[in-house]
Amino acid sequence: MTYAPHDSSVRTGRTARFLAARSLKLHRKAWAAVFAVLVLTSLVLGGFALATLSAVAGHARVERYAGAAAVVTGDQSTRYTVKALGETHSTSTELTERVRVPRSVLPRIAAVPGVRAAVADDAFPVAISAKPTSTSSAAPSSNTENASDPKATPDPETTSAPIYGHSWQAAALAPFTLREGSAPTGPRQVVLDGHLADRAGVRVGDEITVQSLGAPATYEVRGIAAPKGQGDRTGLGHQGAVFFTDQRARQLAGHPGSTDAIGVLAEPGVSDEKIHAGVRAALDGADPARSVTAGQRYKEDSTALRVLTGDSRGEPEFLDAAPSRWSLLQLLGSVCALIVMIAVLVVAGTVAQAVHQRAREMALLRAVGATPGQLRATVSREVRTVAVVAAVTGAVGAVPVFGLLLRLLRSRDAVPAGLELPTPWWLYAVPLLTAGLTVLVAWIAGTLSCRRVARVRPAQAMGEAQGEPERPGRGRTVTGLVTLFLGVASAGTAVLQFGEVAAMAASTAAVTLVIGCALLGPWIARGALRVLGAPARRLGGAGGYLAAAAAQANSRRLGAAITPIVLMVAFVTVQLSGGATLDRQGGRQGEDAVRADLAVVADGPGITEETANRVRRVPGVAAASGVLHSTVVLARDDLGDPRLDRLPVLAVSPAALPRVLDPGVVEGDTAKLGRGTVAVGKDRARSLGLGIGSAVTLRYGDGANVSLRVAAIYERSLALGDFLFATEELAPHMAAPLHSRVLLGLDSPAGRVQAAVQRVLADSAPGARLVPDPAGEQREAEDRGVGEVITVVAVSVIGGFTVIAVLSTLTLIMIGRRQEIQLLRLVGAGRRQIRRMLRIEAAVVGLSGLVVGAVVALVPLIALSLPLAGTLPYLPPAQAGVIVAVVAVTVAAGTLLPVWPTLRRRHAAGPGRR
Repeated sequence: MTYAPHDSSVRTGRTARFLAARSLKLHRKAWAAVFAVLVLTSLVLGGFALATLSAVAGHARVERYAGAAAVVTGDQSTRYTVKALGETHSTSTELTERVRVPRSVLPRIAAVPGVRAAVADDAFPVAISAKPTSTSSAAPSSNTENASDPKATPDPETTSAPIYGHSWQAAALAPFTLREGSAPTGPRQVVLDGHLADRAGVRVGDEITVQSLGAPATYEVRGIAAPKGQGDRTGLGHQGAVFFTDQRARQLAGHPGSTDAIGVLAEPGVSDEKIHAGVRAALDGADPARSVTAGQRYKEDSTALRVLTGDSRGEPEFLDAAPSRWSLLQLLGSVCALIVMIAVLVVAGTVAQAVHQRAREMALLRAVGATPGQLRATVSREVRTVAVVAAVTGAVGAVPVFGLLLRLLRSRDAVPAGLELPTPWWLYAVPLLTAGLTVLVAWIAGTLSCRRVARVRPAQAMGEAQGEPERPGRGRTVTGLVTLFLGVASAGTAVLQFGEVAAMAASTAAVTLVIGCALLGPWIARGALRVLGAPARRLGGAGGYLAAAAAQANSRRLGAAITPIVLMVAFVTVQLSGGATLDRQGGRQGEDAVRADLAVVADGPGITEETANRVRRVPGVAAASGVLHSTVVLARDDLGDPRLDRLPVLAVSPAALPRVLDPGVVEGDTAKLGRGTVAVGKDRARSLGLGIGSAVTLRYGDGANVSLRVAAIYERSLALGDFLFATEELAPHMAAPLHSRVLLGLDSPAGRVQAAVQRVLADSAPGARLVPDPAGEQREAEDRGVGEVITVVAVSVIGGFTVIAVLSTLTLIMIGRRQEIQLLRLVGAGRRQIRRMLRIEAAVVGLSGLVVGAVVALVPLIALSLPLAGTLPYLPPAQAGVIVAVVAVTVAAGTLLPVWPTLRRRHAAGPGRR
């Protein structure tokens, strides 16, 4: 009978179905280990993919402008374009300081058909301290007593959320309506939002002290307001609001010719689209309206005003939402890429080990006439069956993992309160895509694993199946060696570089070295055996001899066990040590930089320059400097790729340096800091080729593009940032130039000076306090909080992932060795000898994985820490101990538990099922 090709494929399919069904039942324990790894892979990938796409769809929450049809604001982004090799590449980033709107456009907007009103809104930070009317008439006997009055200082709960001042006219944008009392009519009258009033315990008729950008003043509470239609809600929840008269609000905001934003209220029945089109046309008329900054914008930046509707109305409310969203997106994306890489390595190794253990069975099938296609189809069907169920199970669990991740980010304040991370219905289809990716990876790994055994001749397959040691293929060995060389070369490049180039090279080195070790796992196992084999034989007796012989006979098996340990140790160590090294060195630099004897701190939005000047004039104060925190944007060309780096910076009073703050000047003089000048960190100066007198172009947080002359170069940039300014240079470009603290250097006894300073603070900054021996100064990186949380999550995920991989791999190995252990029992080996053999093998595997993983981590860590921190890598001893303990427990459990039933039998049974 002649069979057509169709008949041949049908027979192959039937044979594969029969063999796959039998194999899944026979090897259910082996496939259970693969199932566990695939479930975790789908679970983790799905959860992080959901978080990443939620960040992609994220936007600022709309609160204060919920009642406005549109909001007019300045363009809060800056751009940069590079032309290289005939192609144009552009990038942009968000600005962190306010780009304002000229008040002159208000009549234009108000005249648009369908517009009911155009309302200017200024949001300036304030701090309040409640003082009920019943006690306000009793004058304090002294300023010192007033400062110690608990009712004259802000309640910590009151200041837990930011509080902003607004004009009462802007209350209509939320809209706020009066819950009780009346609107403010005089310059010393205010209306509080209900949530803030309830927290502060303030009622209508009470007096409160309000500290804004100027001197504190006492105001009468004329009314309490609440958002309209909010039911029992008494406030917006994320921002407190204090409403002043329109004239007083403009005066306190400090920029009477411009405003933060303009809210547009529509007539009933007029659509948002019509309002947007009308306002846009009015702004882009014969005389186009332009935004207001404290300097000239970069030539590529748009100075046109923006008209925002829908969810984008929240952008001018929460300026930090867009930068935080971008930082979150970058970190989540990098973690996802890392997880995908580890998942591919771990899944491929686990599936390959499960298939490799069936080499004898597959060789027997080849010997009795099975074709290579039938074997490949059999393994493919087995892997697909297990992978589909595991991937779907993990996809279902990805949704609660996503929820836990979001709650963790919120609870640790890693995501600002104003950033909304939505979860639209289509988002929940993403775990199905990651489940498909998991199935694809497992299927490819299974197909590649059985390819060699399926292609060899039956006689050769039987010979290899009898336990002859299998060396890695030449292609795998060469690829692994090349990868290791590239990793070491990247590490060498990092040592010779500085700044971001060094960090990128070190990160590349870590990834390539781990991949190289995964490819060269059997060779690493052979090397570990050569080093540890002799001590094992000498110290372990018969058990040591058996362990050395077993490992020598199958180094591939040992390499498969060592590889996931190397993965875990290397990645976890790099993640933990990299941040710990920079934080430790940055903390040391910050402590060394601060030379002040006292510091003035406040729980509210900050300390005004007026307060700093008054403290500076106190007798006994030799030097005083406030500390301003902001950001600048540095544009640079990275080999034809445009980069905009947003960097945290400080501003101080040059006259107080280095008495209160010593940046460690290595060249130049900080006394020359002032208008048009800047001090630059040593590493940044090297990377930009700057020297004393050189010009560097920066963009401030409000978008102003300026060229500054380098006045000094300093070395403590890990603590103070890459650029250091004079207060008068940076303050005009900040929306609210409030000092985080004021550092004081004394030339008189501290006790006498403290009393005088306290009296000044009682008048100029109620609630501020003195702190002796102030802590070190540290730059405020905007993504520090989210970076810490993501690092902890990434370490936990990677650690848990690889622990499961180690357990699964070792379990598969030990299940496959049950016949070997039974044979050893039959030829006279005692249970104690076999247990010792297994313990020694476990020690070899664990120690080899720890040592190789530590070396792999140490190479990029040295390459990172030397150029960036000027020190060797540091890992907290407690964290190092946890890594060692996890490896030891995991290896012991994976080695001893699977064979425990076999060793408990008094008499060995014959070879049977696995």
